[in-house]
Amino acid sequence: MSGLKERVEKLNFEFLEVKDFLNLQAKLEQISVLEGKSTDPGLWNDQVNAKRVLQDLADLKVEVGEIEEVESELSTLGAFSDETSLEAFVPEIKKLESRVNKLKITSLFTGEFDSKNAIVSLHAGQGGTEAMDWTSMLFRMYTRHCERKSWKVETIDISEGEEAGIKSVTFKVTGKYAYGSLKGESGTHRLVRQSPFNADKLRQTSFSLVEVLPELEEVDLPDMKIDDQDLEWSFFRSSGKGGQNVQKVSTAVRLKHIPTAIVVSAQSERFQEQNRKYALEHLRALLWVRKREEEKNQRASLKGEYRPASWGNQIRSYVLHPYKMVKDLRTDFEVSNPDLVLDGDLDGFIEEELKYLMNNFSNVRKK
Repeated sequence: MSGLKERVEKLNFEFLEVKDFLNLQAKLEQISVLEGKSTDPGLWNDQVNAKRVLQDLADLKVEVGEIEEVESELSTLGAFSDETSLEAFVPEIKKLESRVNKLKITSLFTGEFDSKNAIVSLHAGQGGTEAMDWTSMLFRMYTRHCERKSWKVETIDISEGEEAGIKSVTFKVTGKYAYGSLKGESGTHRLVRQSPFNADKLRQTSFSLVEVLPELEEVDLPDMKIDDQDLEWSFFRSSGKGGQNVQKVSTAVRLKHIPTAIVVSAQSERFQEQNRKYALEHLRALLWVRKREEEKNQRASLKGEYRPASWGNQIRSYVLHPYKMVKDLRTDFEVSNPDLVLDGDLDGFIEEELKYLMNNFSNVRKK
């Protein structure tokens, strides 16, 4: 098999580049500092901070372990000077190519909360039932994508359409770098297709707005205090399709932050306390976004301001008729197989989004 030596050399070059970008030495120094803190007898006097220290330490050890393991395996392969010897290691070379590519993607996660879980909201825009059906298609697309990543999806709040589809849905994605991966999906998604709700099969354009937030705890925002007196809680029964009550007990919650008039709700869990937790996490993330949006020089790292889901704020176009194509309007990345994309294959789009967002943020910082 020819070209194996060149593949290994190329792989080693790419790894050295990404290793430099990931700053292994800085991570090792961070581990040393955190290990010192973890043995401090007074660490658990502040349980919130203790959890953060131990979680950060565990995450860093996993990252450093992967870098060092890949480096060791590449060093072993580099010791072979001929193609014949390398033929026995073709499976290992393929695996290393995949692992180095994952490290390259990890190097693009430069945001403060990129490693966090994500809170994703979808809102049907212009188009009535068509838009609601489109929103349900997007919900399935993201659910399938998360399944591919072995990420957990939990529906927090959902409002179904009277005839079909979803008016709006909020769900949590639990997984390493979930927020960093999905934050570039924020914006308006446009669908063009033959209408399944029209007897004449007329071409129809529909819109849905996607918003992505990081799941944030108190420990993540020590300077942000949410006073109980600023919160207005109300409780109601969880609703099914068409607004039909499906529970006899008022476990669903609606939370209003009085100073900002921000309102969130959660109704997916059977117990009110869990829904209260979800609502508070959602509110905290929205307040974080609001604060960050006020800091002009950092706007490019955000999900963007809320705009009506219409022509003015499109980020991606999905065309099913008269031709087939999905195109990102920011990066120009496109594919000609919409079915694959709608089944959750978003990796190509997300990788290009990460590069776009990082470059955009760097340009803003220079101004």
